[in-house]
Amino acid sequence: MINTFKPLKIIAIAFWSAFVVAPFLWALTTSFKTANGVTGGATYIPWVDYEPSLAAWQGLFDSGAGSIDVVGPLANSMIVTLSASAISLALGTLAAYGLSRFRYKAGPITNTDLTFFFISQRIMPPVVLAIPFFLMLGYFGLLDTIFGLVIVYVALLLPIAVWVMVDFFNNIPRELDETAMIDGCTPLEVFWRVILPNSLPGLVVAGIFCVVFGWNDFFFAFTLTFTNTQLLPVAIVSLNSSVTPWWSLSASALISVSPLIIVAFLVERYLEKGNISVASK
Repeated sequence: MINTFKPLKIIAIAFWSAFVVAPFLWALTTSFKTANGVTGGATYIPWVDYEPSLAAWQGLFDSGAGSIDVVGPLANSMIVTLSASAISLALGTLAAYGLSRFRYKAGPITNTDLTFFFISQRIMPPVVLAIPFFLMLGYFGLLDTIFGLVIVYVALLLPIAVWVMVDFFNNIPRELDETAMIDGCTPLEVFWRVILPNSLPGLVVAGIFCVVFGWNDFFFAFTLTFTNTQLLPVAIVSLNSSVTPWWSLSASALISVSPLIIVAFLVERYLEKGNISVASK
């Protein structure tokens, strides 16, 4: 039976891989075309169907018409996303450990309610939070600044980190905590020396979620910034005009998605190592 289903499995994986990779290949070929190459009909193979051009890629590094200076927005996106993700992961891990290992009760409110409160912050539509965030940043003079965006992104990413890490901490046996405390560790030392090393896969998963959600955000980056601080998604969308430069859009889209692809490959290996280390213990 295994041999019977193996060809079907291979076909399904090949079909899904083609479905996923095809848009990237299309964007890649389009990024090496000119305006005439895009509007002249569908072409696929460079030097055979069309003459490739580097104009779109060169346009990523200047601010002329139909071009985008990708260096500044890309750096801003990296700073905001990585800073907010790191802060959210650090605070979220501490909060999740407290919710997992200690019991809180205020009337009918318990740990489960507190955990749900965190993740419920992601249920609200972003437009509901736009005006409060805009007024808050405006009051403190943080509109159109990297620091202001980091604060907003931490508020958006922190619930994700708490939600992921609470579930992961709940799956780590409490006997590890008790054994470490018998050996003389304080609760903080138990968390730092025992729980965190066994939580590497969970930290990686939470970090992935934070980075992906932060990197792909457009709404708040568009609403809370103007000209001084521009993130990459907003810069890409600004290319749209009466005539859409598909060649430049394709090149900038590939630049935008490439960091996430690199992170995915690196994290996959790291996650596998983390699972092996946990299993060995």
